[in-house]
Amino acid sequence: MSSGIVLAVDGGNSKTDLALVSSDGRALALRRGPRSTPQYLGAEGCLDVLEGLLADALDEAGITRRNGPVAEVAALLMAGVDFRSDEEELEAAAAVRGWAEKTVVENDTFAVLRAGTDRGWGIAVVCGSGINCVGVAPDGRHARFPSLGAITGDWGGGYDVGLAGVVAAARSEDGRGPKTSLERAIPAHFGLSTPQELAESIHRDRVAQSRIIELAPVVLAESENDPVAAEIVERLASEIVALARVALDRLQLEEPVEVLVGGGLVQAGDGRLVDAVSAGLAAADLRLTVRATSSSPIVGAALLGLDELAASPDAKARAATELAAAAGVEAD
Repeated sequence: MSSGIVLAVDGGNSKTDLALVSSDGRALALRRGPRSTPQYLGAEGCLDVLEGLLADALDEAGITRRNGPVAEVAALLMAGVDFRSDEEELEAAAAVRGWAEKTVVENDTFAVLRAGTDRGWGIAVVCGSGINCVGVAPDGRHARFPSLGAITGDWGGGYDVGLAGVVAAARSEDGRGPKTSLERAIPAHFGLSTPQELAESIHRDRVAQSRIIELAPVVLAESENDPVAAEIVERLASEIVALARVALDRLQLEEPVEVLVGGGLVQAGDGRLVDAVSAGLAAADLRLTVRATSSSPIVGAALLGLDELAASPDAKARAATELAAAAGVEAD
């Protein structure tokens, strides 16, 4: 039953996509569920989420699960898998579940890179709930970063950008900082009038602090006309430039290199973030060009699985098109 099927997963901090794809590129099923990152749920908690999604996907595909693997290859591209020890732990735990004859676990940045280019190399930066980067050289060498938040020096995910907006709004209201349209727009997102009302609502648990991540698109929208919000976006762009610069240096790439930027923040930015990154790269005189990838990372996860099967280019193109359509986005 497993012959020629890829089980592909894009597991993130806020949502998870799981797809079943045949070796000829047919998208058999695509299911979406809650976050599954092992960073927060642990390996078994992560796999429990995937187990439920897999059951739904098998129903959608009309496949009855019997004894033995359901897929020839499982490509699990997961946020929060930042060290080789993370990969080994999740691979071993997934093997016990018996989903596939072969299981490959990698960080979700590899899915963004594979979804955005057929070259097989370049630099990818994910700006979603968090921020992370991977560089791949033409000879297969990798440049990677742990992405564990402040303890690994990170700034720039959706929560960080949203929190910067909250800070700027509060300081605008009480006079410690410059006036900004965020003073109105940030609390308005929650149906409130002032930053002080928002602060009290968070303090009193009427608004969950985790919802600050929702404010990142507000900051991006206000950045078009507000200099304070624009400064936050410029800081995010400078973080992306720094990651790309270090990846370029580590890999000692001589050719012009493409930086693929993906994730929810990029989609919410309506081109403003990519423009800011392009300006930062130009100012740093780096041999890099930047492009937003519109393809969903689940497309990249499926393509990596099909790579393992040595599927044909036509099969990969079909999978990319059908999964993009199922996910409601356009393929790159």
